[in-house]
Amino acid sequence: MARPFTVDASVFLNAFNPSEAGHAESQRVLAWLREQATPIIVPTLVLPEVAATISRVRGDAALARDFASALSRLPNLVLVNLDTTLAQQAADAAAQYRLRGSDAVYAAVALRFGTVLMTLDREQRERLDQVLTCRYPTQVLAEIK
Repeated sequence: MARPFTVDASVFLNAFNPSEAGHAESQRVLAWLREQATPIIVPTLVLPEVAATISRVRGDAALARDFASALSRLPNLVLVNLDTTLAQQAADAAAQYRLRGSDAVYAAVALRFGTVLMTLDREQRERLDQVLTCRYPTQVLAEIK
């Protein structure tokens, strides 16, 4: 089995939106993770993040809720609660690596579980590359070929 991944909301949202650059690659890598039954370990924060973005961009609350609900039911998805311990780890990561709050939560999950962090966020990737294995979806696709 492949090493588990922590997938940033940016990748799920990119796979959802066919008008975004990189959409096909994000869709393909998520499909590969599902086919391989590779664990995707993410904070529960991913659900409100994707719902908020879809609702704001599309103006469709029902679509936003449906996408978040479907995401939560992926068979290989492991949702990690943002409890006090994880919040403190995220605060430490935010301070240490100068990350935005949500980015720090994904970093804390990846650090805790030893996962590959897949993101489209250049700043997040650059700031964490020394402490985590960080990849863009295109890099993951190149590595699995």
